[in-house]
Amino acid sequence: MEVELHQGDLPLGLNFGESVAVDSETMGLNPHRDRLCLVQLSAGDGVCHLVQFAKGEYDCPNLSALMTDPGVVKLFHFARFDVAVMKQYLGLICTPIYCTKIASKLVRTYTDRHGLKDICREILGVDLSKQQQSSDWGAAELSKAQLEYAASDVLHLHALKDRLDDMLAREERTHIAAAAFEFLPTRAELDLLGWPEQDIFSHN
Repeated sequence: MEVELHQGDLPLGLNFGESVAVDSETMGLNPHRDRLCLVQLSAGDGVCHLVQFAKGEYDCPNLSALMTDPGVVKLFHFARFDVAVMKQYLGLICTPIYCTKIASKLVRTYTDRHGLKDICREILGVDLSKQQQSSDWGAAELSKAQLEYAASDVLHLHALKDRLDDMLAREERTHIAAAAFEFLPTRAELDLLGWPEQDIFSHN
């Protein structure tokens, strides 16, 4: 695993191909309160690029161009949160999207364990460490353990997508997954507008 840390934006000239694995680290789980601190990206080649943001400094044209490039699929695990955070702090709408958590819920109906650690262990035989999940991502200098944890969250998403795509095809749910992925930016916007828990499609 190779980790490259960038301050404020991606450097020019990086090519992630047709799909890029993406994750984010924040100060907490409330996008209105808890600022975006880090965005992790990988082309699935064992290299992770980390973009670290100082408080209030979110001018990142290169990253923004990648996140909105219609020719590059953004792979997330629980895209709903990351997409909302990027809308809140970077002012952009990520598209197109693939979410391994949604894909897992559509095909791994034999379990209720859809966390990244659980899926990687079962499908890929990879055991991820989550020790740094709750740590100070707003620190000016991140520890080696934090950087390695952040990188690990994106290094396996391409392999997971390949396996989950096979399962979606087998269960004839590829079209349902595609429709759910397309709706994700709207779901994230509903979260930001004040409907994070309410199902607006329900009777009540």
